[in-house]
Amino acid sequence: MSDQSSVLRCQNLSKFFDEGAGVVSVLDNISLDIAQGECVAIMGRSGAGKSTLLHLLGGLDQPSEGEVWLKGESLTKMSESQRGVQRNQLLGFVYQFHHLLPEFTALENVCMPLLLRGDSKANIQSRASALLDRVGLKQRLSHKPGQLSGGERQRVAIARALVTDPSCVLADEPTGNLDKDNAANVLSLITELNQEMNASFIIVTHEQGLAEQMDRVLVLEEGRLQ
Repeated sequence: MSDQSSVLRCQNLSKFFDEGAGVVSVLDNISLDIAQGECVAIMGRSGAGKSTLLHLLGGLDQPSEGEVWLKGESLTKMSESQRGVQRNQLLGFVYQFHHLLPEFTALENVCMPLLLRGDSKANIQSRASALLDRVGLKQRLSHKPGQLSGGERQRVAIARALVTDPSCVLADEPTGNLDKDNAANVLSLITELNQEMNASFIIVTHEQGLAEQMDRVLVLEEGRLQ
């Protein structure tokens, strides 16, 4: 049973693939415990399995062995539809490439998670507008992604991840596609929002400077967290 005080926890997590000639192990017996409001960086070389680990922690993929708990409930034992509800209610996701819907405005993109939840339209627009204002995009609500800079698009993506007031945000190389100045701005925004909203952040990154700003830095090497 998971510790109820943990936001996100995994125990003895492994992931392997059968590639015909043999079994390829990506993650090997990983255990991790994330506290409320904690910021954790996960580093490692390309291909080390960092994104795979993030997908397992977020319930986007199932482990070969082990278990994941979100707020004390086992994601691993849920049905896919139940995991979808938990992701919408308790998790936020930010990626290296923003994954915004190009045909929708910044405001509409940020509204999406709340629309899926079925909140009232007035509440959805109010919450999304306030968060876009908070990330410095008050004048960009009606702009579509193609009309925004790379740094602005990533700030929209962060607003979308936080609009549901999640317990934990999983970020996969959130500054990896940005220049130095925009990367610094996004990092500053993440740390400020962490303090304001008390959401936990698990950030996969190659960037030492970003990692050093986190509460903990873990290195994924040969399938294990160091």
